[in-house]
Amino acid sequence: MNRRIVITGLGILSPLGVSTDAFWENCLAGKTVVEPIPPHWRDYYDYSCPIWSPLPPIDYESFGLTRIDMMQLDKVQALGICAARQALEDAGLNPTLKDRRKNTYSIAISDSTRFGVHVGTGIGGIGTYTTCEGTHLLSGIARDLGELRTSLSEEGADASTAKLDRMLAAVRYSRRFNPFAVARCMPNACSAAIGIKFSAHGPNTTPCCACASGTVAVGRAFREIQSGTIDISLCGGSECIGDQYGGVFRGFDVAKTLLKENGDPSTANRPFDHDRTGFLLSEGGSGILVLEELEHARRRGARMYAEVRSFAETFDAFTVMGMDPEGTQIERLGRRLLTDASLTPADVDYINAHGTGTETNDNAESSVIERLFGAKPIIAATKSLSGHAIGASGAIEAIVTALSLYHQTTHACRNLDNPIRDLNFAREARPSTIRNALTHSFAFGGHNAGLVLSKAD
Repeated sequence: MNRRIVITGLGILSPLGVSTDAFWENCLAGKTVVEPIPPHWRDYYDYSCPIWSPLPPIDYESFGLTRIDMMQLDKVQALGICAARQALEDAGLNPTLKDRRKNTYSIAISDSTRFGVHVGTGIGGIGTYTTCEGTHLLSGIARDLGELRTSLSEEGADASTAKLDRMLAAVRYSRRFNPFAVARCMPNACSAAIGIKFSAHGPNTTPCCACASGTVAVGRAFREIQSGTIDISLCGGSECIGDQYGGVFRGFDVAKTLLKENGDPSTANRPFDHDRTGFLLSEGGSGILVLEELEHARRRGARMYAEVRSFAETFDAFTVMGMDPEGTQIERLGRRLLTDASLTPADVDYINAHGTGTETNDNAESSVIERLFGAKPIIAATKSLSGHAIGASGAIEAIVTALSLYHQTTHACRNLDNPIRDLNFAREARPSTIRNALTHSFAFGGHNAGLVLSKAD
């Protein structure tokens, strides 16, 4: 079957905003959020990178999540549900309460078995895992240290008790081991929780392809609808790496992928610039899209942000943590995307780049863009504003691409003072004529994925 698929709803939670409108306004204003990492993380490790992009406080209750929901959900799943609700409401598919006891909802479609969910994540419920593992490992140690401190205090050993006080203060753990630990840790719980919350009985999958997860999830939804298996899908990505000990952040830090602060945190993140030093790690977020078969969307008078024309994947087979500097499989990805969309390179007006700010990624990616597209298409690097949200990043960038097509406007690449190639980088937010756009993602492991979107009829 050759069914046409359109994007009819968008939802996003990010350091740049917890609604699509706020996020888009901040993108066009060139804003970014860069703050010091949590001070208590330094009790465990002396980090080379001192900054990140944290999420703002989120009122989960305003998205319909109850206290019981939050006990059962890791933050990565809660973020996904909130973004999914936004996307459904944006699509005019307002959820209605189905089961008050379970706090589940349904949407006004004729057949819920043709309603799918495809939401990717790079790591899943890592926050729950570290919290529960901390309780498992440290509760007994803290008890023994407390008893030792009491004994030394009774003996008048003031210096020793002061040292123990410092040790006890650093032993942070939850007093209760969460009974939902397994369910909260499972990577597939991201899409499962959304499917349960909104009564979607169609295919429900969780692509786990590191930084390409969100893009792959949108692509899988596209193919399911295109094949006729389903008519509508919630799809995208969700991630939250801000564990209480800073262990995940340390993993990226010791791998030397994170940026080096240059004295001004707001200018340290600079994809495609000669002075780039690595990427700004985001605490995470979620980007969810509603994909819908064209006639299904037309029958209910839905707004259409963009049409999805093609999806493709390739694999580097190079190294687990390094991309092929030649970009051979990235170029093959681009050519497949164009062929499947029945487009030529000259037809592409806009590219939302992966643009991490690491030396190898930016070199390889820009080289492929130059070889395949030349200097014509406008290039935007959303991570220069939002930071890198790992498994959610591809979905967030697909949303930016859809918004750019819908509004015929592009945001600027922040801190791009000295570009590494003579390409058409967006240097300011401006109106632009965009008919066809490409967004792609590359991931640890060697996963490459991309989408072609076009202006909706």
